Amino acid sequence: MMPKAKTGKITPQIGAFLDEEEKAISEAIEADDYVPASILTPQMRAEYQAIARAAMNEGRVKISLRLPESDLERLKAKAMREGMPYQTLIGSILHKAVS
Repeated sequence: MMPKAKTGKITPQIGAFLDEEEKAISEAIEADDYVPASILTPQMRAEYQAIARAAMNEGRVKISLRLPESDLERLKAKAMREGMPYQTLIGSILHKAVS
């Protein structure tokens, strides 16, 4: 049974439903000396970083653009649903339009 907080609401007990393996993982992560393991080799990491830098430095230019507020709100909502910054979405839409 979960304990009740002073407000009368039920307070969830974190970890109450973990099996032994999950408890061990949780304790390891919460330990002060935890260092997450990476599946990337140093060579793979360097390759991915080079690719990312090349994509980011592709001669980008800052612009100023006036849009109706309603359009901007819809762009922001769509970007949020797709999990990306709204400026990236705008850039993608413009790129598709001119390609």
